[in-house]
Amino acid sequence: MKILLLGEYSRLHNSLKEGLEHLGHKVLLVGTGDNFKQYPSDIDVSSKLRERFFQNKWWLSVYFLTGYNHFQKDIYKNLLKILPQLKDYDIVQLINEDAFRIYPVDEIAFYQKIFRQNKSIFLSACGEDTHIIKYYDEGHMRYSILDPFKKNPDLKKEAYYSYKYLQPAYRKLHEFVVKNVSGIIPSDLDYDIPYRLHPKSLSLIPNPVNVDKIQFKPLKINGKINIFFGINRNSFYKKGADIILSALASIKEKYAGKVKIMSVENLSYNEYIRQYDNAHIFIDQLYSYDQGFNALEAMANGKCVLTGAEKEFFEHYRLDYEPAINVLPDKTDIIKKLSELIENPVKIMEISENARRFIEEHHHYINIAQKYVDTWKKFI
Repeated sequence: MKILLLGEYSRLHNSLKEGLEHLGHKVLLVGTGDNFKQYPSDIDVSSKLRERFFQNKWWLSVYFLTGYNHFQKDIYKNLLKILPQLKDYDIVQLINEDAFRIYPVDEIAFYQKIFRQNKSIFLSACGEDTHIIKYYDEGHMRYSILDPFKKNPDLKKEAYYSYKYLQPAYRKLHEFVVKNVSGIIPSDLDYDIPYRLHPKSLSLIPNPVNVDKIQFKPLKINGKINIFFGINRNSFYKKGADIILSALASIKEKYAGKVKIMSVENLSYNEYIRQYDNAHIFIDQLYSYDQGFNALEAMANGKCVLTGAEKEFFEHYRLDYEPAINVLPDKTDIIKKLSELIENPVKIMEISENARRFIEEHHHYINIAQKYVDTWKKFI
């Protein structure tokens, strides 16, 4: 099949592309790199204005004075230029309804053209969108990424990115995409749970992880235990970074001679994975029931990961072993879980081996690619 993958935020589409190509399909990935993360794509439609200092400075000034985002307009122009190359595909999948993070009216205009010149269209429920944010906002989950904003009204600026999906323009984008797709495929439980009763929701297909590229690295603890935490300023509160950093400060004080804390910020994808190479413990997002992509790749590498691994996660995968440590968005809980690991290094090794086993059993990129193909074929 000819498959067109639109957008990339986490490496989901890159890993899926690698699996699909292994199965003999022809795949084209269009993306922006997602700013500093620099995810690769076959066609890069990012705004090059960001790379030109004076133009960048000028358009940033325009944005702050008027609200007009020329970078988004530039991406839209780049998308229109490549339209002739994006036709006659058997399958088109959007990474998110807001796949390129441009103005909703422009995104709708682009999608209209894409949908007309291709066949079956699918939407990945991956990240925030109108339906998911509405579900979280209504309080259906025990906790969600919106909790920090509800607890602290001063975080209005930080809350905007999430709550913008409830604005009329983004609701219209959501309705347009949902109307035109054959199905919606959740990538983990944090998206599957909100979509379960949606008429176009299909079965959850786990994130694909390329276990051939990410080698398992058996942990060796000869001295200090290395704890790694990567910070993304754009999602600082949604990931619980404020709580994690506070907990890590306490751990550093409590176990000064036993641990080394490694904290990095806003790194490209390649630099990010290089930085955590020597870590034993990897901490990821807190407000989740399931693992995000960074956590999954760290698990594949053999790290002992602290993140979302709620009871719903164990029930869904029917696990009788522990592949990751579930931590709540609570400082005391993080300190407790880390202390148990630091005082019992054998547990770190056990979780490390379980983590790789889980990824190979449930996230192997070739098996996941086949699940997508089987799902898509039902609608062709």
